[in-house]
Amino acid sequence: MAVIRKSITFTQQQDAYIKSLIEQGFYTNDSEYIRDIIRKDQEHRRQIIDLNDMLVEGMESGPTDATIESIWDEAIKEHNAK
Repeated sequence: MAVIRKSITFTQQQDAYIKSLIEQGFYTNDSEYIRDIIRKDQEHRRQIIDLNDMLVEGMESGPTDATIESIWDEAIKEHNAK
């Protein structure tokens, strides 16, 4: 994978925070921390998109005759099957 060098500006407080994470052993350098933030942001946004898709699907599927209890029972069965 190609690496692209970027220049970013931080406040002194932000820089101190990043350095403290590195000193505590969470990251080996600034770049590793920033890449981790980006990966987490990408995953978070993917989850939001997936949730939105599921909400739209639910809204478009219309009403149901199922009870809340039967819906929960089905969800628990699906969860346990995984």
